[in-house]
Amino acid sequence: MTSTTTPTTRTTQPRRIGRALVVGLALVGAVGAGTTSASARSGDDDDRVIRTGACTAGADWKLKVKTDDGRLEVEGEIDSNVAGQRWRWTLRHNGSVSERGTGTTGGRSGSFEVERKIVDLADTDTVTFRATRDGQVCRGVVNY
Repeated sequence: MTSTTTPTTRTTQPRRIGRALVVGLALVGAVGAGTTSASARSGDDDDRVIRTGACTAGADWKLKVKTDDGRLEVEGEIDSNVAGQRWRWTLRHNGSVSERGTGTTGGRSGSFEVERKIVDLADTDTVTFRATRDGQVCRGVVNY
């Protein structure tokens, strides 16, 4: 009797499960370390991860990562409640600088946002958004 095996095809489900585990473990570690964080996952169709926290002197930061057309859409936000502040920011992907620039807070909220699309690598992507102004530091990390 001859035994045959059929090839299996790779689906995205194992990757999503792996990402959920990594994000869950990262959040447990972050909460244990005393940082403020939040994660939003609303099912299979919404694979967004959102982390928030306080900067070193009063402002707040938010970092969102989600997939979009095979890439990662990254949004970093600084909210200081003061319009007209100029901040320097850096976006890193797995330790390498993807982009950097400056942003100026505006509007009633006194905030600015940076949105970029980066390559979605095969394994876990570590995205870091960091902004500084007059010695104040804001830094958020998402392992996706």
